[in-house]
Amino acid sequence: MDEILRNQIALFRYGIIAPLVTQGETSPQERGDFFRDAAEKEYRHPDGRMVSVSSDTVYRYFRKYSEGGFDALRPVGRSDLGKTRKLSDDITSQIIYLHREYPRLPCTLIYQKLLDNGTITKDNVSLSTITRFVSKLKETEFLPGKDMRRYEREHINEVWYGDSSVGPYLRDGKNRIKTWIIALIDDASRMIVGIGIFTNDNYVNLLSVIRSAVIRFGKPKTMKFDNGASYRSHQMELLGARMGTAISYAPPRTPQGKAKIERFFKTLKDRWMSSLNMNDFKSLEELKESLFAYVAKYNQTPHSSLNDKTPQDRFFEESNLIYRFDEERINKTFLLEDERTVSSDNVIVIENKEYEVDYKYAGRKLLIRYSADLSRIYSVDRKTGEMEEIHLLDKHKNSLGHRKTFRYSGEEAV
Repeated sequence: MDEILRNQIALFRYGIIAPLVTQGETSPQERGDFFRDAAEKEYRHPDGRMVSVSSDTVYRYFRKYSEGGFDALRPVGRSDLGKTRKLSDDITSQIIYLHREYPRLPCTLIYQKLLDNGTITKDNVSLSTITRFVSKLKETEFLPGKDMRRYEREHINEVWYGDSSVGPYLRDGKNRIKTWIIALIDDASRMIVGIGIFTNDNYVNLLSVIRSAVIRFGKPKTMKFDNGASYRSHQMELLGARMGTAISYAPPRTPQGKAKIERFFKTLKDRWMSSLNMNDFKSLEELKESLFAYVAKYNQTPHSSLNDKTPQDRFFEESNLIYRFDEERINKTFLLEDERTVSSDNVIVIENKEYEVDYKYAGRKLLIRYSADLSRIYSVDRKTGEMEEIHLLDKHKNSLGHRKTFRYSGEEAV
């Protein structure tokens, strides 16, 4: 079983127990009721089937997660190791994105798009396979006319909404540089718990905003986003599972689902962006300082929806609900995860930089975890989950050392 499928199954299992994980402390009676209720539902398995699980199985998933975190939900190796799957996690993610963003796009054009970008080949995935998958998606389509009512969460850190918006343009001589603002708002308090301004709207920048928010204000039970590529990704699902946070997405074409963050961006444009003289800003850092100053003032301004309390005062009224991670947990939680093929001379490449790994991985696929800034990169033992830090390739140092050899006959390295 490849790593993508193992993660997919682990995320499926986490999705079943997520409501219990995010609930916090519960009594044995409450947990028993949850296991029985969960066993009465059907879930969509990563292979597309609708399946049910027994209460004992749900309990086993919860116990494994409680003892070993998300990694404990990964299935062990199976007898079909090395065999390819027709629709991998990457393929299905692209199909889902294309279908939801372009609902009128026929399956033939989705198929051609995947062929053109090299995601699939005609030899391993047929048009009929894509058509069947899209048909299953349509069975669970969002239906228009759904009852949409205004609501507010009772407590802080129950739901954070995240979104991005185009920011002001920086001037660089004759050029204009487009900026993006990424923000997170707490539903109950309306407080902006995380914000940043960048020259790219991507997952790495989103991750940095979430990381700073979690460090300062603890973890939320749920984070809700739209269906943009930065938010609906495999890395985001892994992040949610490691944090013990449910990741939710607003149905396509329903901005009401994240009205509070949309309203904040409108206020930001009306009150901050409209007052800026961009000739005063020579760098992104200067613009960031101005944005942070505005957000600090916003969080300390009375809000009519909060009975004239400030978002900051409302948030810290329930400071007992702030659950912060220690530094070690933060560092592990916010690592990105990927696979790399190790060359015959024990080297992997990450963002065009060469890193040296243990010689026993030569010629194999290596699971790696790394910080977004590449300051920390680890190889991961697939069996034990143990991580070992790896470093940049040093050719000069290697030229002075004794080379080890490794035989693939099952014997120890010599």
